[in-house]
Amino acid sequence: MTDFILVRHGETVWHAENRYAGRADVALTERGLHQAEQLGAWARGQQIDAVYTSTLSRARYTAAPAARALGLEPTADERLCEIDFGDGEGLTIAEMAQRFPEQQAAFLRDPVANHLPNGEDPRKAAERARTCLEEIAAARPGGRILIVAHNALFRVLLCDLLGIELGAYRRVFPVLDNGTLTEVRLSGGNASLLRFNAPTPAVPAISLP
Repeated sequence: MTDFILVRHGETVWHAENRYAGRADVALTERGLHQAEQLGAWARGQQIDAVYTSTLSRARYTAAPAARALGLEPTADERLCEIDFGDGEGLTIAEMAQRFPEQQAAFLRDPVANHLPNGEDPRKAAERARTCLEEIAAARPGGRILIVAHNALFRVLLCDLLGIELGAYRRVFPVLDNGTLTEVRLSGGNASLLRFNAPTPAVPAISLP
């Protein structure tokens, strides 16, 4: 049995306009950096055995305060990177509708069977992420692992682990907020969802003498 705490990275500069950020290395906002510090304050009181992140900077910077608080060296793994959105990278849904309306409409109907043009097949993304978690679970039985990565990747991963049709990921898991906690347990080849999109608990400030 291995427990995984999945955390979506902090807010980025593309969030205000809801632009699709896949493999683009988009910077965190001030709020995103604050969310990272909140995660670090929460992690200080946790029993966590390892920290893994996507190789993209928004995930690494979000994970850094937690890793420091735990005294752990984070491991960056490319298999935890966000889905590549291809021609949709950096665009809003409205802009996609202008540039490739038919493909965008098909994507909204089924984002897996009709993934964005020149983008990554979400089935392959779910497979690489699941393989990563399974390898960690095999190496750390009984462990509790913090993983900081990405919105769409986590949602297709959850569907894959829980036996939910991948094409329904936008409907079944419509919201995964920045800096929230989602916990999954892998045990004997089965997965259980322990919590989803839970806010990081507030940590009282320490009063100095």
